[in-house]
Amino acid sequence: MSVHSSLKAGGGKIAAKRNVLKRFERIDVLMQRGKWKKGDRALGLPKTKPSI
Repeated sequence: MSVHSSLKAGGGKIAAKRNVLKRFERIDVLMQRGKWKKGDRALGLPKTKPSI
């Protein structure tokens, strides 16, 4: 029996563009926009879209 094509680990399929950021990535985006600075809380961050 063969493996379904969607289950194969191919070059670049796993590294697709994500639309959900991890907390540290959201902080980086907010710091670049000037909406978060060191010492601010890391919980309850506003929603952010990934920068292109």
